[in-house]
Amino acid sequence: MTSSFTSVDYEFMQRALDLAEQGRFSAAPNPCVGCVIVAAGKVIGEGFHLRAGTPHAEINAIDSIRSENRSQLKGATAYVTLEPCSHFGRTPPCADALIAAEVGRVVIAMQDPNPQVAGQGIERLRKAGIQVETGLMEPLAERVNLGFCMRMRNGRPWVRLKLASSLDGATALQNGESQWITGAEARSDVHRWRALSQAVVSSATSVIRDNARLTARHDSAQQQPLRVILDKHNELDPGHPFFQEQAPVLLVRSHVDTKQSWPSNCEVITASFTADGSFDLAALMAELGKREINNVWLECGKSLAGSFWQADLVDELILYLAPKLMGSAAQGLLSLPVFESMHQVPSLNLIDVRCVGDDIRIIATKKGEN
Repeated sequence: MTSSFTSVDYEFMQRALDLAEQGRFSAAPNPCVGCVIVAAGKVIGEGFHLRAGTPHAEINAIDSIRSENRSQLKGATAYVTLEPCSHFGRTPPCADALIAAEVGRVVIAMQDPNPQVAGQGIERLRKAGIQVETGLMEPLAERVNLGFCMRMRNGRPWVRLKLASSLDGATALQNGESQWITGAEARSDVHRWRALSQAVVSSATSVIRDNARLTARHDSAQQQPLRVILDKHNELDPGHPFFQEQAPVLLVRSHVDTKQSWPSNCEVITASFTADGSFDLAALMAELGKREINNVWLECGKSLAGSFWQADLVDELILYLAPKLMGSAAQGLLSLPVFESMHQVPSLNLIDVRCVGDDIRIIATKKGEN
């Protein structure tokens, strides 16, 4: 890593990061990557990765350069948010494309956590005589690809827990009524987050109680997330309206009844359980990792939310606070054990706090995380 970056380097890497963001709704299971190519202090080409199977950011940046300007590639600087790949996957190695273009310098925000790359792209560029510098705006580059990085390093997706409550921490009245705590703008924001996720996880209890669809009904949605439903007591049946939506479903049950005929959009699997008879949530997340799910949106009741939290599987909490007071008899936010000391109380890092319509949205992580 080097610390000799100039203000100009920061400017162009910021542009590359902005480009990378344009793939957030479509690039998965691949990472979001942006690339800016600069010659004589001016941008001559830029690109980002749109979706798996299509050209990567570096290729798109090179291809964006007009033929009459291609000679400027020789000796140019390429700013890339993620280490150029060095292996043949769905597309050829991007490191080779930069070498063939004869760029003189490559500035990389972060090394690729994918074991198939993991420094090999950097090594290949350097062996070709290209100056390579890494680490510029690395935390921001990591933030763009939290899910991909989590899956590559830990074999599971990044899990965002969505919660919505009144100012006094209630999620439903004593009789269970909860629609709607938050306003239309916050609910639209939830659909945007669903669209950013490759899977939405909930329980059969929540689906039945709320008549939930759990689809991404937002203009930005490129495809519907996989709806993962934990149905421990086999409450759902094939005729439930939930399955009429064309979005895919992974139904996780205590056992599979081979006599039941499920819709074509529904896959049924048998759950793994822990010694105390609870769902093995870590095993489920590992299964989603194997299915190349980068980001999970957890939208469920307080019991399942608390189970994920206590299993240390919540990476980010997104809480919508409505300017309402629902009373001491109302239902709470999530189920956690009784704490006997403030030292036991989980502390959070506030990542973002803003108004969404009439509500407040808080994004937080556990202390020590991003």
